[in-house]
Amino acid sequence: MALQRSNATDKNIVDRTKAHRNSDVARAVRRTRDRLAQQAGNPVYDRELLKLHARATINTALAIPLTVMAVTAAGLFVGVGFTIVAWALVTIACYGGLALIARRVDRTETTEINAKKVRRAFLFGHFVSGIGWSYFAWLACNECQIDQFPVLKAVVLLLVMAATAIISSALSGALATTFALPVGIFAASVAMSSGWQPVEAIMAGLLVISLPFFSYVAGHLHSASVMLLSFRAEKDGLIAELETAKAMSDEARRRAEEANLAKSRFLATMSHELRTPLNAILGFSEVMANEVLGPLQNETYRDYAKDINGSGRHLLHLINEILDLSRIEAGRYQLSEEPMSLEAVVEECCHLMELKARNKDIRLVQQFEPNLPRIFADERSLRQVTLNLLSNAVKFAPSGSEVRVRVGWTAGGGQYISVKDNGPGIPDDEIPVVLSAFGQGSIAIKSAEQGTGLGLPIVQGLIALHGGEFQLHSKLREGTEAIAILPPYRIMEELPALPTEKVAAAGGRRR
Repeated sequence: MALQRSNATDKNIVDRTKAHRNSDVARAVRRTRDRLAQQAGNPVYDRELLKLHARATINTALAIPLTVMAVTAAGLFVGVGFTIVAWALVTIACYGGLALIARRVDRTETTEINAKKVRRAFLFGHFVSGIGWSYFAWLACNECQIDQFPVLKAVVLLLVMAATAIISSALSGALATTFALPVGIFAASVAMSSGWQPVEAIMAGLLVISLPFFSYVAGHLHSASVMLLSFRAEKDGLIAELETAKAMSDEARRRAEEANLAKSRFLATMSHELRTPLNAILGFSEVMANEVLGPLQNETYRDYAKDINGSGRHLLHLINEILDLSRIEAGRYQLSEEPMSLEAVVEECCHLMELKARNKDIRLVQQFEPNLPRIFADERSLRQVTLNLLSNAVKFAPSGSEVRVRVGWTAGGGQYISVKDNGPGIPDDEIPVVLSAFGQGSIAIKSAEQGTGLGLPIVQGLIALHGGEFQLHSKLREGTEAIAILPPYRIMEELPALPTEKVAAAGGRRR
């Protein structure tokens, strides 16, 4: 058995299960992301990267000067002399100039940044700050209290190089511009020293190796920054598309509401305009068919009058169904709820359909669970639901078969109506179409008389108004079962009977 439900109000079902389209879109996005991440010289990203570098420089403006001051204090402590104070002043001044450049860039709008000019200014500022570190690399201390002063200088240079690689990762080439000259001067000072130790040579080699290594790390951080910018650009693009789609959706909803209002007004107007002449057609054709005012001389006229009356009734029934479905979809269908017996309503509908079923040699089999309590519902709506289900079953069931009608309890404590036939069945892919307005299955159309395609959508809408659920089980060449389920809260509990003495006492008080 196949269980299907549909909330569609149109028989044109859109197939959204296109996995190949999703994979194509994913591949296109991935290719675009890779291209954006690997493309060099993108002016938009160059400006963004320069802004990132400016913010990073401003946020860490005190880190390098504090390090310089700490190194100066340590140098004075070990007896380097006041030359290290001069170095500290020069280096702090250089980093102050770099911070001023970064502050000016940070205050400039991204679209107004001249990428080439600002990049040259930043690289020049880093080169000038590198001159201060070159001075530090050339410092010598013959009267220091420690023997390994060059080693300490190498350690300081390594720490500052690592910090600069992280801070200046958004600006490619900043690390090499800053420390290429200091590393070369340190290596040259060690090589020119007459009493150099092997550890000093090792530190010089370590500095030479560390420069390309930190440049490699800074390059990867730069690529990560570009990737983050590309992600942000994609996010901004998606947000813009969502805002555009939302605006289009709001406009489409507004137009749909206006169209729905126009449809409701049209149907309300046409309801009166169509029913008034139809009533005249039905009345006059019935008078003519029954020869109330006298016999018709021609038998064909009498047949024509009967055909006119039958066609008019069919048209009136179709108009009523369209109006009912329109009111349900618009949420204007008013339920007149009252205590009622679902078993009695279904039994009455079976009696009404008995003649039509007998004409097709179809037997209606009723299976009602005993002692079902009353429910609080709209009797007219449930009668229409039952008649629609029975009419479909009788229409599509083959001659000599049976239609099984059941009323009983659901597992959750509600009540249900089930109508099952042995007709041709409905394919799984056509069930959403059958449950939509004016929808009909292809096999059912070929094997039975055509209908309007409004019966099941009306059933589904009426059951939904009652807070229930409509299910359609079908299998090809085996038949169809339609089940209308009413929720448990509509079941009315029976109150216990009062004892006889209490009833008598209440009657005495009333007297």
